[in-house]
Amino acid sequence: MDTRNKDSPMVYICSPYSGDIQRNSELARRYCRLAVNRGCIPLAPHLLLPQFLSEATERELAIRIGLQLLEKCQEVWICGNRISEGMHREITRAKEIGLTIRNIKEDEIECLQLPKA
Repeated sequence: MDTRNKDSPMVYICSPYSGDIQRNSELARRYCRLAVNRGCIPLAPHLLLPQFLSEATERELAIRIGLQLLEKCQEVWICGNRISEGMHREITRAKEIGLTIRNIKEDEIECLQLPKA
């Protein structure tokens, strides 16, 4: 799917991060792939921000940055089978500013393979 079109919607990937970080990050990457496959541009701050912010000491800062990024998107995709505390804040903000919200369940990505790095 070609997402170079200026009309491709940017979608905020709202999925759990804390807990099983390795598994949750893998799922987030798959949700991003699903967005690309559907012609969207995914934005998953919880895949980017942990590269330079500490989950243990800078979690609140990461959430605030994520909420600012959310405001740049056209849609929010609530991904997975559970809603974390951070996700709840993202969903609340998305509703406040009137973004389109879609629910994506884990079974929608189970067969989706990521390209090899």
